[in-house]
Amino acid sequence: MATATFSSTSPKYLHFHSTSFWRRRFSISCAAVTPTFLASSDRGIYNFAAGPATLPESVLLKAQSELYNYRGSGMSIMEMSHRGKEFDAVIKKAESDLRSLLSISDDFAVLFLQGGATTQFSAVPLNLCMPEDSADYIVTGSWSVRALKEAQKFCKPNVIWSGKSEKYTRICSFDEIPQTLDAKYLHICGNETVQGVEFKDYPNPMNKSSILVADMSSNFCSKPVDISKFGVIYAGAQKNVGPSGVTIVIIRRDLLGHAQPITPVMLDYKAHADADSLYNTPPCFAIYICSLVFECLLHQGGLEAMAKKNEKKASVLYDAIDASGEFYVSHVEKSVRSLMNVPFTLQKSELEKKFIEEAAKEGMVQLKGHLSVGGVRASIYNAMPLAGVEKLVAFMKDFQARHP
Repeated sequence: MATATFSSTSPKYLHFHSTSFWRRRFSISCAAVTPTFLASSDRGIYNFAAGPATLPESVLLKAQSELYNYRGSGMSIMEMSHRGKEFDAVIKKAESDLRSLLSISDDFAVLFLQGGATTQFSAVPLNLCMPEDSADYIVTGSWSVRALKEAQKFCKPNVIWSGKSEKYTRICSFDEIPQTLDAKYLHICGNETVQGVEFKDYPNPMNKSSILVADMSSNFCSKPVDISKFGVIYAGAQKNVGPSGVTIVIIRRDLLGHAQPITPVMLDYKAHADADSLYNTPPCFAIYICSLVFECLLHQGGLEAMAKKNEKKASVLYDAIDASGEFYVSHVEKSVRSLMNVPFTLQKSELEKKFIEEAAKEGMVQLKGHLSVGGVRASIYNAMPLAGVEKLVAFMKDFQARHP
């Protein structure tokens, strides 16, 4: 059997070698591995990226062990048909485990879609409103701004509160919100990844026939949530539960089937619900990784246990910021500080670049703040271990001592 390879000495020319020659030149061993969660190993890096973000090492190692020959199927998960029995088992287990984690009743459909949460900015109004209908938006940061702008194309959204004048550093008391009585829905962003503000509780729509809609991309599965309070929850997976490429939508079933006539079929929730998320080829590998993450979360004790871990990590970091004598400054009101994304600045802003560069040399990467706000941002999602936060805090204290 001939195998095509590129010659290292003459890259312009394609050479063919026999498989036996190839195997002699590159020895590759593919041993069978039992699909269990392996112990994590130290990769020497703590990744504080806002997304795509760090994943549990046990999940990555398990995926690595199954990549070449998925559970004896003779195929990689990336090769098999999304209609085949192997992937059917993967997506059904992913849904089942997610339902267990969030206690999602059968009154809700769970969809595995594509296009990121940004696509849902359009899908939500297209599925829940007619063009003349109103919808209420609470604007708490960059992502709710984007959601609002997209909704303006498909319905009549009202900004019932905005934190823009205070640079998105707080969330209003729900009593302050003058809701629109005929609004079809009330939209929030559960956690603003850029500004680092997070809802600790959720508002109730005043209109009894209205529903609460939430973008939960950056705090999805970081804590328990009462799903029954919502009509729609959507989340890009690439923060807490998987790689980029899959978006999860949880929607009350009675809301299906009311899309605007202009709605593209790929944005029609009913089309995807009727097809069990298989209307077209789904992001199979991304869904598989999500399934492993859900299994891992259940193995760790579920979202109650995860919430405690996240609260501990955030407390360690915020306490260090607050104890620094304003060498480091968090601008977010304490009551709504995000447990997932911790943006802060240095009082001496000229030191921020040096801080980020030196941290990277010490194995703490992706700490640069979002382009729109600058500063430093540490994203400490589920898979960030406490040891990573403690290492960052130790570095912060050392850096401050060296720059009095």
